Amino acid sequence: MSALLRLTNVSKRYGALTVTDAISFEVGRGETYGILGPNGAGKTTLFNLVSGDAKPDEGTVEFDGADVGHLAPHRRCAVGIGRSYQVPRPFGGMTVFENLLVGARFGGELDERAACDVCVDVLERTGLKRRANQLAGTLALLDRKRLELARALATQPQLLLLDEIAGGLTQGETHELVDEIRRVKEHGVTIVWIEHVVHALLAVADRLLVINFGRKLAEGQPAAVMDDPEVRRVYLGLEA
Repeated sequence: MSALLRLTNVSKRYGALTVTDAISFEVGRGETYGILGPNGAGKTTLFNLVSGDAKPDEGTVEFDGADVGHLAPHRRCAVGIGRSYQVPRPFGGMTVFENLLVGARFGGELDERAACDVCVDVLERTGLKRRANQLAGTLALLDRKRLELARALATQPQLLLLDEIAGGLTQGETHELVDEIRRVKEHGVTIVWIEHVVHALLAVADRLLVINFGRKLAEGQPAAVMDDPEVRRVYLGLEA
C-alpha cells in the first residue's frame, strides 16, 4: 500500500512548549488511521500541521508524494486534503445545501454545475438530504456533526481529517455517525481520525497511533496498541 500522507520528524513549538516532538508516521491510500492521546497530547496540532493551519518548525509533511509544507490551507484543500473541526461552525444563516456549495465551489474549486452534483451526492451519503433546505443554525448536534463531515466531503478530498467528530453524541448517535464514516471509507477516501470516543474509533480504524506530550507512544494494529501496557497506563489510566 503506497503512502498518501507522510510526516517525517515533525516538530512544532510555541515558545518554550514543544507540542509535537519529532513525530513520524505514514498513512496508506484507502486506510483509516486513528489517533488517540490524552488532552493536550498534541493531536489537533498534528492536524493543523497537515491542513496548513500551522507550520512545522522542523520536519516535512508530504501528501501524494509532494512536500506540501509551503502550501496555504486553501491550496492544501484544493489538492485533496479536507478536514472537519472539533467544534462545528456552519454558516448558520445559510441552508445545509448552501453550506455544502461553499465547500464544493471554494474548497473543491468546482464550477457551479459540478458543485451542485457533488453536493446532492454528499447529501445522500451523509443522511442530510431531508435537511437540505434547513438553515444550518437550527440543526441538532448530530446533524451539525453530519454537516461538518458533509462540507469536508464536498471538497472531494483524497484525505479526510476528522477531529473528534463523535464528541458530545449519545451512544446511538455515535453508531449512526460511525456507519456514515464506514460508507465514506467504502468510497475509497483515506481517513485520519482523532477521537476520544474509543469504541467509535476502534470500529473503523485499520491502525492506531497513540501520542503523549507530543511524542509517539505506540503505533500498530488496534488490538495490540490497546493492549500495550504503557498505553493502558497513560491513556486509559489502567495498570497492566
